Amino acid sequence: MFYGIIAIHDIPYELAKSRNHPHQDAIHQAGWLSLFTLHVLWPFIWIWATLYREDRGWGFADQRSSKEYIDRLEARIDQLATEVKQLQAAQPSSPTAAKQSNNQSTVGGE
Repeated sequence: MFYGIIAIHDIPYELAKSRNHPHQDAIHQAGWLSLFTLHVLWPFIWIWATLYREDRGWGFADQRSSKEYIDRLEARIDQLATEVKQLQAAQPSSPTAAKQSNNQSTVGGE
């Protein structure tokens, strides 16, 4: 049983090594440290080792660099720019014009 526990501690390091994880050495040291904490840290080390994949990075597909994602962002920016222009056209052109129209409405209402 003792040898089995020692063999188990190295599994996250082997995973990290097979995935070309950038923190291989730290994971290996944490695995040895886990031996002294009765493998309390081991599940966290396992998660740390499995988060990284060389083809995806840190476990998430990188959609931000895709052409479709960039095209959607550009379309949204164009839509928002059009909405801003429409709102600006609906507003008075200068702050003094807005004050005058407010003054006229209060004077006429008396």
